[in-house]
Amino acid sequence: MHKFLRSFGFALDGIISAFKTQPNFRFHCVATLLVVILGVFLKISAFEWLWLALAIAMVLAAELLNTAIESLTDLASPNIHPLAKRAKDTAAAAVLVIAAFAIAVAAVILLPKLLSLLV
Repeated sequence: MHKFLRSFGFALDGIISAFKTQPNFRFHCVATLLVVILGVFLKISAFEWLWLALAIAMVLAAELLNTAIESLTDLASPNIHPLAKRAKDTAAAAVLVIAAFAIAVAAVILLPKLLSLLV
């Protein structure tokens, strides 16, 4: 059980490290906070929360994986190398794809509710 609990500490260290060192991760955390506040304000349904939570989790996990890939690539290939660039660019592209999905999910759920407030 002790090893199991320690693994949560290591994971928390990874999240804290990413927050401290990665501007994109901080950006996504702030965006998450804003979406959650907006969701509470707009009183979205449990089903809508599930979709938003999935999108948020996917973006944050992708950013963490991107950071891990970049760190390992820098360690394995401290000099500029085309394969290192491909690995880093591809990991960043994965974040972009998932972030675009998250924006689409948020737009489908939140925009109609926001527009109904204006009418």
